[in-house]
Amino acid sequence: MKKNMLGLFLSMIMIFSITGQASAQGYGKEVDVKVMSFNIYHGVGLDNVLNLQRTAQVIRDAGAEIVGIQEVDRFWDSRSDFQDQAKELAEILGYHYVYGANLDRSPAEGQVENRQYGTAVLSKYPIIDSENIHLDSFGNEQRGLLRTKINVRGIHVNFYNTHLGLSVEERVSQVREIIGISSAFEGPNVLVGDLNAEPHSEEFQLLLNEGNLVDVFEGQDKANTFPVENPIKRIDYILTSPTVEASNQEVIYTEASDHLPVVSKLIFKR
Repeated sequence: MKKNMLGLFLSMIMIFSITGQASAQGYGKEVDVKVMSFNIYHGVGLDNVLNLQRTAQVIRDAGAEIVGIQEVDRFWDSRSDFQDQAKELAEILGYHYVYGANLDRSPAEGQVENRQYGTAVLSKYPIIDSENIHLDSFGNEQRGLLRTKINVRGIHVNFYNTHLGLSVEERVSQVREIIGISSAFEGPNVLVGDLNAEPHSEEFQLLLNEGNLVDVFEGQDKANTFPVENPIKRIDYILTSPTVEASNQEVIYTEASDHLPVVSKLIFKR
């Protein structure tokens, strides 16, 4: 009897020890992560100066752990000094990254790499799956959805980044495609991006109603993001599945781009 009691006691100690270690490592019932959407305007600020260090500092100062960035150059031309901007930002921050080229053109004169322009995801946590999906585009610029799956301390988060088109017709079509894509994956969804649409628009309401997404800035004052000086439009967003809780929403003032980045803490249930 004493041996049985001793065995039970030791087993309970082991269970409490493992539980405590898991909690200390962030594997509790909830996991929180700070998410950002940032149209970086190929790293050029209001002063017309290219400065990726400044772009990275905005992300670092905000404490953003997963970031969807738009208008990202890769060997594009002299405007961005032929940089591979997603890679450089990831190296500065020490983050994982994936890049989605929506424009892919022949190399510039004297260069060997294709000129590319699109979106990227930067993440403190491992990106375990990704693909860039071209969306129906009726204008002069191809648009896309960069789909990723990120392992956030054991929770697999579907994280999407996009930059939608300039016409209502185009955006409505693109939103319907995004809804179809995101509905095919299990787990919590997060969609960020420059949607080029305001909250009252048909296309944005489609994302909320048919896409079953929540606008984490809904009801927040001073949530406009464009232009930087005296912003009058809200076109940059963080949207999530209804099961995801949000707090500490903030529009960050910076002159590092022509858009203001948005950031929020998101809480995922295990």
